[in-house]
Amino acid sequence: MSDNPTVQVIQSPNMLRLKVGGRLGGIDASAIAKAEAALKSLSGNFAEWLNDEVSKLEKAQSRIRAEGVNRDTTEALYMRAHDLKGLGATYEFPLVTRIAGSLCRLIDDPETREQAPMFLVDAHIDAIKAAVRDGIKTDTHPTGRMLAEALESQVAQLAA
Repeated sequence: MSDNPTVQVIQSPNMLRLKVGGRLGGIDASAIAKAEAALKSLSGNFAEWLNDEVSKLEKAQSRIRAEGVNRDTTEALYMRAHDLKGLGATYEFPLVTRIAGSLCRLIDDPETREQAPMFLVDAHIDAIKAAVRDGIKTDTHPTGRMLAEALESQVAQLAA
């Protein structure tokens, strides 16, 4: 051990900060504004795109009815639900995101996915279709809130 109290501190550059906008300004606000403007310009297509995603979910549901509950059919359903969970809010339907999130929790585990009660899976899909069909975008709508809460409660009871 040395009695010399001299210490040398070496600071390495923060590479992440440099990659996301340098030391002074952080993230470029104009880039965010451009991205938001681009998303707004696409918003006229949201209804069509959301309906396409719901159709894919219905096809996955129909496939289960035709082929039965198995690893492939339930995986396809999970992927469709997961897509809607991510896209609902983007397409201005946060209620769809919430309901699809509940469906994902119900069938999240690949090991137990095939044991999920189909009546509850179907209820989630019906709720998503109803929300889109009737333009119920948020859970501030009393029917939307009631649907979401009832479905989430059923999923929570199964998990307990």
